[in-house]
Amino acid sequence: MSLINKMLQDLDARSKDGHGQGADTGGIRPVPERERGLPRAVVFGGAAGLTAIAIALGWIYWKRPEVPPVLVNVAQAPVPVPVSVPTPVPVRVPVVAAAPEPAVVPQPEPMVEAAPAAAAPMAREFKASEPRRVAPKPVTVAAVKPVPVVVEKIIEGKQVTPQQSIDNTYRRALGDLQDGRVDDAMNGLQRTLQRDPRHQGARETLVRLLLEAQRPDEAVRQLQQSLALDPKQPAQAMMLARLQLDRSGGGAAALDTLKRSLPFAGEHLDYRAFLAGVLQREQHYREAAEQYQLALQSAPDNSVWWMGLGIALQADNQAVQAKAAFERAKALQTLSPQLQAFVERKLVQLAGAGK
Repeated sequence: MSLINKMLQDLDARSKDGHGQGADTGGIRPVPERERGLPRAVVFGGAAGLTAIAIALGWIYWKRPEVPPVLVNVAQAPVPVPVSVPTPVPVRVPVVAAAPEPAVVPQPEPMVEAAPAAAAPMAREFKASEPRRVAPKPVTVAAVKPVPVVVEKIIEGKQVTPQQSIDNTYRRALGDLQDGRVDDAMNGLQRTLQRDPRHQGARETLVRLLLEAQRPDEAVRQLQQSLALDPKQPAQAMMLARLQLDRSGGGAAALDTLKRSLPFAGEHLDYRAFLAGVLQREQHYREAAEQYQLALQSAPDNSVWWMGLGIALQADNQAVQAKAAFERAKALQTLSPQLQAFVERKLVQLAGAGK
């Protein structure tokens, strides 16, 4: 402003020297109006223009610091994106919102246009780094999932076969029996037989407990089921035959039971002697004598079986052979006093019949 004032004062001084002070005009002629300097209006107009330009430049200077915050916001916008936003699309939103503010002045436009270019590398960095942050998650989950399965297998221990499970049930039943829990033991034995009907240890133990509990009918059913599955069990056949003999008219059933298992008796001498006694009871004397003789071939010192042979032979009207059998039984001296007296009476009876 001082420069403009000085210029105006110089112009005013020159004007006074030419018109108001009566200078020597002898050799000087007046300058025509058109040859004089610029009019004052032009000078003042130029001064006003320079003033406007200075004001505009000052306004631009003071407004420039407001632009960088827009750029900083654009550059900083992607920082929180990896936490919540998977794509860089929202990065451009601050630029669009801030664009109208610098539109008044043309100069800042290149700076505003450069903001997306500066943000683009950051967006590319985010895209490049995003797989490194996200990809490990499924890998970690996939690696953790199989762990509980392995632990469960270790806790379970070795696999148990069906037969081992059945044997475990049988042993638990025996344990209950040893502890005096008879009902629990019987239930455990029944569960064992439901899973394995051919489990002979469980079957025989259950039959014994049923007989001790005075439940012979259930014991008979258990033995019949067992022999129906496997008739190669002479011991169970003998037990069933004894139970059947205790029933009224059960002799025929007992005889049928023993005959079905006879082919599997082999050298079971007690089985043959028991069959002979049932045959004798059912009045099959000759067959009874044959079974006694087969048994005595392997056990010639059994006085009871000699006595049984004598009874069968006497009933079959073979008195001579019967007398010889009774004499052998008496001579062994192993009979009880009652049986010894019985044999002596038979011998007297046969001696009287021979006369």
